[in-house]
Amino acid sequence: MKYFVAVGITAGMLASSAVALAAVASAAPTGPTQVDQTVRTLEADGYHVIINRTGAAPLSSCTVSGVRPGQTFSTQDSRGGGSINTTVTSRTVYLDVTC
Repeated sequence: MKYFVAVGITAGMLASSAVALAAVASAAPTGPTQVDQTVRTLEADGYHVIINRTGAAPLSSCTVSGVRPGQTFSTQDSRGGGSINTTVTSRTVYLDVTC
């Protein structure tokens, strides 16, 4: 029984990761002034954003070169004896910028 629950939870997490990756990829506009806008958009969607910068120029003159998914933290419980529900508690995304 535990095996089936673990498989179900894993499948659910993989499905939610695929949806999250699609949302992350669409949140990366291009252009030299778009880094701040991209960070604000991702944070508004509930992501913790970590910026990986290449170059030493000010962030305002950098461009977004990629958005990569990070770790997602979640919890599973039955909340009163029903089926097991997964609740995402934290999502991280890495924003690659080139200056």
